[in-house]
Amino acid sequence: MTASANDFPTTSRMEYVLECMKKHDGKYEYMYKCSCAIDEIANQTKFDEYVEISTALRNETLGGQRGAEFRDPAMIKTMASKYKKIQDNAADACFIN
Repeated sequence: MTASANDFPTTSRMEYVLECMKKHDGKYEYMYKCSCAIDEIANQTKFDEYVEISTALRNETLGGQRGAEFRDPAMIKTMASKYKKIQDNAADACFIN
């Protein structure tokens, strides 16, 4: 049995759901909404790309010299913007406000 191209590992899905729930005060209802969101994200991107673009968004605000490699390159900004759009679409589809 082969995995589909957008099949995300369970641990990555759980990490997303837990981070998403934390952003919404840990409310139980967000377990379902955030699970829906990562499913939507998985439908829009392959896992390898997800890792790259989510890392770009997560680290684009790092300060100091080491953060410059995530802050400054145009390619990183494009990747972060792409993930933000995917994330926003998933939030809309899953009723995350």
